[in-house]
Amino acid sequence: MEKASKLPNEIKWATRQRLQFIEVMAYYTGVISRSTLASAFGISDPAATKDLKLYNELAPDNLKYNPSLFSFVPTEAFETLFSNLDPAAVLPMIANNLLAIDNPANDDQLYGITIDKLPLPTRLPGKEVLSQIMRAIRGKTQLSMVYHSLSNRESKEQRIIEPHAIINNGLRWHIRAYSHETYDFRDFVLSRIAEAKMIDESAESSAQYDDDWMEIISIKLKPHPQLNKKQRLTLKYDYNMIDDTIELNVRRALVGYVLQRMAVDTTADHSLNPNAYQLVVVNRDEIEPFAGWAFL
Repeated sequence: MEKASKLPNEIKWATRQRLQFIEVMAYYTGVISRSTLASAFGISDPAATKDLKLYNELAPDNLKYNPSLFSFVPTEAFETLFSNLDPAAVLPMIANNLLAIDNPANDDQLYGITIDKLPLPTRLPGKEVLSQIMRAIRGKTQLSMVYHSLSNRESKEQRIIEPHAIINNGLRWHIRAYSHETYDFRDFVLSRIAEAKMIDESAESSAQYDDDWMEIISIKLKPHPQLNKKQRLTLKYDYNMIDDTIELNVRRALVGYVLQRMAVDTTADHSLNPNAYQLVVVNRDEIEPFAGWAFL
């Protein structure tokens, strides 16, 4: 199969974006249809058919037609041609609802604004693992995985889960899933999944049965009482507080991550350093049952 460097130069950027979308959707979700492509880019069905035909001409070994789905699915010989399918590139694209990974400005600053981020360690699995997870979520099927837990259990043991969502807590990625082993919904750190394989068995427990995922609760925070008046006033402006309180509506399953990410002092007597932990919880009794691990 020809590589991207050998592709005709006459392929326009708008077309290349759609070809990237075909590639990402096929690889990570396991299916790409004419209607999906047409809807995503606001083009006609004939135009989408033309794009799919072009992709299949340029990458004849990547897709095969599945008549039962009225869609194309990836082959075992799938090789990237247009896209960077590395999870570090794909996850932000999906999180931000972008249609293509790259942008026409290449290395230039598209908006002329310098943006930087902390040089934190990459905590992601390989693309083979992530694609199986995403396919299981989209297809509502079970997933077999090898998970490296912090517990003393055997790491190579296969676990069966039913994933329904991906979570970014600001520091690392998780999947929300029903565990066949523990008979409950819980989070699994993506980077700890060594192997994953979608199983051709329908998931019996969907998100609607995950009460902590479906139910929304309010987190109420206020400035640390050990801060002086000026510091508390600064925080009031910093967080646009109303009545000296921040109120955040969040899924119950994500309460602990919010407290952790915002560096909230969760001790009962507010004994942590207020310069490092500038906020405290107002409604502790209401939210602690859903994030006991985050409270000290």
